[in-house]
Amino acid sequence: MSGSQRLTDSAAWRALQAHYAAVKDAHLRTLFADDPGRAARFTVEGAGLTLDYSKNRITEETVRLLVQLARERGVAERRDAMFRGEKINVTERRAVLHVALRAPRGERIEVDGQDMVPEVHAVLDRMAAFANQLRDGSWKGHTGKRIRTIINIGIGGSYLGPEMAYLALRPYSDRTLDFRFVSNVDGANFDEATQGLDPAETLFVVSSKTFTTLETMTNAATARKWIVSALGTDAAVARHFVAVSTNTPGVQKFGIDPANMFGFWDWVGGRYSMDSAIGLSTMIAIGPENFRELLAGFHNMDEHFRSTPLERNLPVLMGLLTVWYNNFFGAQTLGVMPYSAHLARFPAYLQQLQMESNGKHVDLTGAVVDWQTGPVIWGEPGTDGQHSFYQLIHQGTKLIPCDLIGFLQPLSPLTDHHDLLMANMFAQAEALGFGKTAEELTAEGSPTFQTPFRVTEGNRPTNAILADRLDPRTLGSLVALYEHSVFTQGAVWGIDSFDQWGVELGKVLANRIIPELRDKAAPKLTHDSSTNALIERYRRARNS
Repeated sequence: MSGSQRLTDSAAWRALQAHYAAVKDAHLRTLFADDPGRAARFTVEGAGLTLDYSKNRITEETVRLLVQLARERGVAERRDAMFRGEKINVTERRAVLHVALRAPRGERIEVDGQDMVPEVHAVLDRMAAFANQLRDGSWKGHTGKRIRTIINIGIGGSYLGPEMAYLALRPYSDRTLDFRFVSNVDGANFDEATQGLDPAETLFVVSSKTFTTLETMTNAATARKWIVSALGTDAAVARHFVAVSTNTPGVQKFGIDPANMFGFWDWVGGRYSMDSAIGLSTMIAIGPENFRELLAGFHNMDEHFRSTPLERNLPVLMGLLTVWYNNFFGAQTLGVMPYSAHLARFPAYLQQLQMESNGKHVDLTGAVVDWQTGPVIWGEPGTDGQHSFYQLIHQGTKLIPCDLIGFLQPLSPLTDHHDLLMANMFAQAEALGFGKTAEELTAEGSPTFQTPFRVTEGNRPTNAILADRLDPRTLGSLVALYEHSVFTQGAVWGIDSFDQWGVELGKVLANRIIPELRDKAAPKLTHDSSTNALIERYRRARNS
């Protein structure tokens, strides 16, 4: 943020307001008809990705003004401060250095004068050694059996990242190993994840930075009982659990050998941690070499974000387009539609990345903002979504910008299927952008009485993101693209994208309510009348 100037007082913001009034009713049909070179002009490439943003409700002047806004708001300066290891997470006084997690050996990234890259690679090397032991069968369980199932226990970034990456990269995974994920404190989640498993062949990866997270440690304690009960001794824990944590005493108390604890740092936020030790289950699944390819993809996008002029910078442009629709058109959501079944959990992953980062109501000075911040992120894979909610995007009364993500080469041998998949992606972008008029329907012979029901206005904005294939390197680039887009938005809005104090309140209140549900002495309830009534109803049901 440039100085202490508020966003809405900046010259670029005022210029964008005037520009919006002039272009808000322009239709994509007209914009394309008037400019045959529009698609080429509004297409950029970087880190193995192509972004066609020509089907957005913008002109060259829009982009110029949005980039000017980014300059006035100090996006580049804040980006550079992040890469230098400055403590841009102001409320927690921490550096924000997920970019160090994927820096190559020999690169130097400092925090408080200390180069973190050697430490990062030391952890990666230990992870690789452990992953190889599991993959080649040399790591045995307590009874001498080979480990065949790995269950990741975590929540938030300690769960969403590993699960998303595993599903995205299953074609690259070791199919002799089974991977499952437990996050929800609902006991059904643990029960279902362990159905049909042999405890003697099961390994748990417990991922919690503090080793105190309520949901994670509840599930970990249940897993410990499951292993000890089946194998008959506490000694079994050491061969069936590893930890991703920074709490060595807590890990030891649980029964895990600190040699099997993989650490990370306070400058790694949970939603930015899938390429840290949190990705241990991912590395086991796809192997160390593929994991390093994943990191290389992240790093390629980091370098693109760091060095490419703002006008051609993929994450900067995507972030600025989100600001354009969120703050000027009043769009409150952003649809993310991957045309890949393997990316089924990608929208859920982005929900945390975006909404936990930019769901803020005060700026970096602590002043309440008077502009909209983070949009609601949602989506499902194409073509599934086309047969459910796309109807609302096409003909509903809400403006919903969408990112459509596709790949030029299939991973499946069913190549005819891939042709159909990508035909649908391109068709949806075309239909959303240009629609169909009453005149066109009449010319096609549509019954007159159906015309008002079949007209689609179009002018629904989309980004088309293409890559050659969904491989580890591409996934890294894709995730980093959205990380830096989120960064760009937060810098423009002048908010701290790296804390999450709203999450903490619910945790505190839950810890207060837990004993009130369990204590048969029925302690006096001092909540609001609704919460009191809900607790009392629950206690009656549990005690009946």
